[in-house]
Amino acid sequence: MSEPATGAFDVVFRARRLIGPNGETAGSVGVRDGRIAAVQPLGAQLAAARTIELAADEVLLPGLVDTHVHVNDPGRTEWEGFDTATRAAAAGGVTTILDMPLNSLPPTIDTGALEVKRKTARDKAHVDVGFWGGAVQGNRTELRGLHEAGVFGFKCFLLHSGVDEFPPLNPAELAEALRELARYDALMIVHAEDSDTIEQAPAAHGETYGDFLNSRPRGAENLAIAQVIELARRIGARVHILHLSSSEALPMIASARADGVRLTVETCPHYLSFSAEEIPDGATQFKCCPPIREARNRELLWRGLADGIIDCVVSDHSPCTPELKRFDIGDFGVAWGGVSSLQLGLSAVWTQARVRGHGIADVVRWMASGPAELAGLRRKGAIEVGHDADFCVFAPDEAFVVDVGKLHHRNPVSPYHGRPLSGLVRQTWLRGTQIVGSDAETTGPQGKLLSRQLAAS
Repeated sequence: MSEPATGAFDVVFRARRLIGPNGETAGSVGVRDGRIAAVQPLGAQLAAARTIELAADEVLLPGLVDTHVHVNDPGRTEWEGFDTATRAAAAGGVTTILDMPLNSLPPTIDTGALEVKRKTARDKAHVDVGFWGGAVQGNRTELRGLHEAGVFGFKCFLLHSGVDEFPPLNPAELAEALRELARYDALMIVHAEDSDTIEQAPAAHGETYGDFLNSRPRGAENLAIAQVIELARRIGARVHILHLSSSEALPMIASARADGVRLTVETCPHYLSFSAEEIPDGATQFKCCPPIREARNRELLWRGLADGIIDCVVSDHSPCTPELKRFDIGDFGVAWGGVSSLQLGLSAVWTQARVRGHGIADVVRWMASGPAELAGLRRKGAIEVGHDADFCVFAPDEAFVVDVGKLHHRNPVSPYHGRPLSGLVRQTWLRGTQIVGSDAETTGPQGKLLSRQLAAS
């Protein structure tokens, strides 16, 4: 617990249960000027203009951090937009998102496009928003400028990204980009599937999920991750593997880290929640790349989380219009691949975590402090003095059934529709202002645009 700060606080939270850096405890948290100014025992007498007394069934969590969100704005705003995406994030207890550089037009592959993205988001953000840059064929000379402009790192694909304006890197181009980023210690985040392996696999087609699964074999993931590891080892670059779905890659990831390779890894709620065996024919709302795999694979991913091989869990919220999911024909070969889940990640992960013996502190580590550490967001993801006063008031035992029509996502499409989940977000606070809940302020978007330099200060 911290020493109490002098003077009255703007807000004090009193919680029988809160998740701090050392796990679950009881405590009082004092907020001043949007920052956490004191963390004291529950009985501490902290004077405040407003006191929030959490109910006996509520837990105070730090605001979650989701470093993998496709907002698609501008250019494909009919898929999603900053207003709807950040409303959904806030409703799900997420107070900071990092936007991916593709699916918007223009993609964030130069400083001009970054400024367009920031201008679009500026008056629409209900939570704090930062941006990844893109590393694509032909933009190596743009990378330093994007880095200096404050992106949190760079995303690349090793196969077709799904949109022509964001072309992939071949192995030589990836090595060249990593050498460039290593000069200023920037992070490369990688969609790791090997294009040649997928080209040799059976083509995705038809309504049967098993046929789609065969078109994206786990060997494509394993090979690409091995290639990324060896380049990172040779060059000394920092790399991060996005949306890990193949449990077979876990041993080589652990081995590489033991050898000193600067490597981090994420997975996503849908890989931890669903299994290939349960996906009905034509249910293209489950289509994503890499794909949801078998139940045994899912359990091994959970083991990877428990063992600390997987660092964090983020949504990979990749929405589209209902038409692009091709529900009319249910064909996995032509439907857009992406799962909408930004508002549901905390409840989805907690539902699965609790039955496997994990506590809420584990979920906070995977979904708040872990992503914050990945991105260098030093004032996010923890209830600590000096951090932003971002909180989620969570009722872990309250259950609900997902109704996509009640979500804040722009389009009512999600594989979680009709699924019972445990854990409900009752309030969300951003820098000391309540933005979700019955007493939420209604003064409009409260989010700030983040840069890497600001986040690290």
